[in-house]
Amino acid sequence: MQGGSSGIGYGLKYQARCISDVKADTDHTSFLTGTLSLKEENEVHLLRLSSGGSELVCEGLFSHPNEIWDLASCPFDQRIFSTVFSTGESFGAAIWQIPEPYGQSNSSTLECVASLDAHVGKINCVLWCPSGKSDKLISMDEQNLVLWSLDSSKKSAEVVSKESAGMRHSLSGGAWNPHDVNSVAATSESSIQFWDLRTMKNVNSIDRAHVRNVDYNTKREHILVTADDESGIHIWDLRKAKVPVQELPGHTHWTWAVRCNPEYEELILSVGTDSAVNLWFASASSDNQASERSAEASRQRVNPLLNSYTDYEDSVYGLAWSSREPWIFASLSYDGRVVIESVKPFLPRR
Repeated sequence: MQGGSSGIGYGLKYQARCISDVKADTDHTSFLTGTLSLKEENEVHLLRLSSGGSELVCEGLFSHPNEIWDLASCPFDQRIFSTVFSTGESFGAAIWQIPEPYGQSNSSTLECVASLDAHVGKINCVLWCPSGKSDKLISMDEQNLVLWSLDSSKKSAEVVSKESAGMRHSLSGGAWNPHDVNSVAATSESSIQFWDLRTMKNVNSIDRAHVRNVDYNTKREHILVTADDESGIHIWDLRKAKVPVQELPGHTHWTWAVRCNPEYEELILSVGTDSAVNLWFASASSDNQASERSAEASRQRVNPLLNSYTDYEDSVYGLAWSSREPWIFASLSYDGRVVIESVKPFLPRR
């Protein structure tokens, strides 16, 4: 099924790659996104869906000194977020705080809370602990995982521990396990690695080449979803992870990112360099009741692709579900186009 131009759009001034749900904003459906311009002053946009759901409004516009390659909102403070950035010569990462008051009439200056400066190589991502008001976060470069303790009131971040993945691995990203605060999945060129943060050791792995992105199912404890560059989307049961329990075809070009819905366990979003966002129905549940629901749903839906949103003109890199309204998601194409869509017509019956 092809989706038309039913989404709510917003245009950034420059190119961009990353967007994040502002989970800590429980009063609004909000997203943060940042630009990737080589020559211009880059920007962070705080976007909110209007109360009527018909307009995407810029509530804040902030100057950022460098190209933004990764952006993640703090799960317990809506004014705090992290970026991974490039100066053109080197990569860095920092924690920022949005000033108050703020507005979009002119570009405000962000306040740097802390620099995550324990890296030498290229930093790829920053992961916030998904549990409660934890002060822990992880930064990851191509060879190392660094666990930090953040004290935003003192404007400091201290290294708790640091461990190398080894020269044979080139880490590219990861996801923090929402069911186990001591577990993180990291992607590399040849495997998915599972790290125990208590010991900072790699305790398990799945041999898998060219995994681009990974996400945990927030409703199913042992379910992990991966996006592979060329071979689509794979769903894994980590209790028996020799082979995926389900495969989805993905995109006609590279599948860049996957996101599991925070509330509806069967819904998965993916984006790719084919300028499309795909909505999938998939279930890897093992309990009898869920299996029966999945079997019935599978009979009703021969094709797991529920919808393909194709109103983009460039590769789509950014993707985020709203945690406040889980039937809403935001996507971001490289040309700076943000689109908000609703998946209400495709929600599974309970």
